[in-house]
Amino acid sequence: MSPSGYVANPNEWIRGLSPLHDSGTGSSLGTYGNFEIMPLLCPYGFTTCATTLQARIRKRKNHTDDAAPGYFSLTLDNNIKMEATPTRRAGLERFTFPPQLRSYFVLDLSNDLPGSFAGGELNIDPERGRITISGRYGSSFGPGRYSYQAFACYDVLDGGRQKMEEYGVWTGDTVGLDAKGPNMRRVNLTLNLIGGIYQAGALFSLSPPDRANNTLNIRVGISFRSVEQACANAEEEVGGASFEEIRDRARLLWLDKLKRVEIDLANTSKNVTQMLYSSMYRSFLTPNNATGESQAEFLDTPHPYFDSLYCSWDTYRTAFPWMGLHSPEDYAQIVDTYIDGWRKHGWMPECRANNLPGWTQGGSSADNIVGHFAVSYHNEAVALGIDLEELYAAMVADAELNPPEWNTLGRQVDIYKRYGYVPFSVLDTASTGRQTREGSRTLEYAFEDFAVRQVAQLLGKTADVETYTNRSMSYRNIWDRFVVSDGFRGFFQKKYPNGTFQFTDPINCSPNDTQYETRPCSLQGSNVNGFYESSSWEYSWFVPHDTAHLVTLMGGNSTFLRRLDHFFEAGYYQAGNEPSFQTPIGYHYANRPAQSVDRVREVVFQNFNHTDSGLPGNDDQAAMATLLLFHLLGFYPVPGSTQYLQLSPFVPKYTIHNPYLGVSTTVTVVNFDPESVQEVIPEGASAYVESVTVNGEPSPRCYFDFYDTFKKGGEIVITLTANKTEVDDCQGTLPDSLSTGGFSTVRR
Repeated sequence: MSPSGYVANPNEWIRGLSPLHDSGTGSSLGTYGNFEIMPLLCPYGFTTCATTLQARIRKRKNHTDDAAPGYFSLTLDNNIKMEATPTRRAGLERFTFPPQLRSYFVLDLSNDLPGSFAGGELNIDPERGRITISGRYGSSFGPGRYSYQAFACYDVLDGGRQKMEEYGVWTGDTVGLDAKGPNMRRVNLTLNLIGGIYQAGALFSLSPPDRANNTLNIRVGISFRSVEQACANAEEEVGGASFEEIRDRARLLWLDKLKRVEIDLANTSKNVTQMLYSSMYRSFLTPNNATGESQAEFLDTPHPYFDSLYCSWDTYRTAFPWMGLHSPEDYAQIVDTYIDGWRKHGWMPECRANNLPGWTQGGSSADNIVGHFAVSYHNEAVALGIDLEELYAAMVADAELNPPEWNTLGRQVDIYKRYGYVPFSVLDTASTGRQTREGSRTLEYAFEDFAVRQVAQLLGKTADVETYTNRSMSYRNIWDRFVVSDGFRGFFQKKYPNGTFQFTDPINCSPNDTQYETRPCSLQGSNVNGFYESSSWEYSWFVPHDTAHLVTLMGGNSTFLRRLDHFFEAGYYQAGNEPSFQTPIGYHYANRPAQSVDRVREVVFQNFNHTDSGLPGNDDQAAMATLLLFHLLGFYPVPGSTQYLQLSPFVPKYTIHNPYLGVSTTVTVVNFDPESVQEVIPEGASAYVESVTVNGEPSPRCYFDFYDTFKKGGEIVITLTANKTEVDDCQGTLPDSLSTGGFSTVRR
């Protein structure tokens, strides 16, 4: 099963078409997948149709999957073709059956991907040709006691061109129940308290205008508010439009999004083009704009409402900095959604999933997301609907107020402030949460404090700048200089309240861990490693705001570089794990930017490609997609700042358009060599940055600022050379670190 609901492997089973999905989440359960509809052939009539999930699943015909922005199709092994095209809250589904055969459909009330059905109702109105569904379902990545509401409205007569021939309801389970009620119009089920999924839904047959063509259209609307709203969404967004009309509308909407980046197609390799635009497509899929569809505390909120903030720990590093380059209006609406979480709950959401609170992974990572927006767009904030003082108040609440339960909101901040780190085995009598991940939580809390510090500096809050600068240095409190692994000394470790370290092997939870497949490394209560989904080998590189001091802790440039090489060559690096995202560019901080270029080429070609298996794991709500975009275009963000690290593009020329600002920025690569775009750059291939100019003025070789480039627009010229040795330094201007006086001013 895929968390998003789609699996490319033709040997996997097809269970139906669902109008509700999240793209590329890390949930092993899957997410959404509600209201599946499955076309059937029932040669022996209504009562013999396969309705339960295990009975109705089928394989597909090989090489029939087809997809484009706004369109999907495949053909089942019984020669029924399924197609779908969407609007924001509705869509059309088209089914083509073999000629002359009667078409049946099963519509599922109870089966979603996580198997979380908690009760619901389905009603059939055969005269109107309308089937409505309302149900409660559970989170795919959060507390099981919470549930959300979802609604669907299926119109099956295609404006009177089709007829409903038979209809009824069905119930079933996995141990023999398979009951059908011809001509029955309603099924109403509560939560099955004894456990298991009590399956139910509708079964009906349709006659098309032309049985020889045997194509049928079904309109669907969805809502998180009510059945009536779902039907209204379908009428408003689809109405009587044809499948082709809706597909064309979707294509034009997607074209408007995708054209925000233009590349030199003629001189860019096909695989790079495919990787780039498929990544950009996925970057727009998430989070889900559910404005007007909010529920519970957010019902009728006057602010934008986004679902699938899934999770902020995944997306703050690359997804939102990427969005900020070209779509500040979207970014501002999402920032307002985060702030609205603080308005309603007292803390900003960390991992809203399925309209419900999800599990906290690193702390209050929303601080990094709203902070990055503030430093990038403070001049435009009011016009974009953001009050920066309110934004800052939400950040301070995350940083200063300890929620009574911090598994889903905020941080264990009272303990963190008392000790200067998150201790292992600490007495906490005032708040509840899973006391694991002490090392990684300390590192993430420190970086979140850096984000607060940046906005405090922006707003002229001098005392707060000092407070949060000091707190952002808390990472130093868990550096154990005596731990040795693979001959390298000094690693982050978890620490007792009395100041002594509790040793865990830095290799634990890394790909080199001999118990990697069985050791608890995630949110389990039995994770005693001290780090989340990671090893100390991996997290010991994570100090994005003060890497210069990390170089010192590791023994200086020479040792840092040898250790960084070893990290990759020994197999500790995990491209699909967010704490590793910036590590390939770590060479910049030791004054070896050309080595970052080499390492990024290696990372891309070892871990990404344009096939259906071209990601190192799942997409993590576009975290991987946007990481790849930055690598391909040759730069990388430092979240919470306006600084970007300069790399070598995989394309000879590109332009990023920012329609809101009315600016376009074109990057031209002089001496671009297509031979350099491979895993190992051949000797003599031009790939290394010799010089950079921004609108005709010289710019540092190793970094640039958003305000000088993509905020202003204009021309960036990157000149490359094959002489790696000659240009393997930052010309005296290393990227910023707090301990060396970096990030000392606010760009205005």
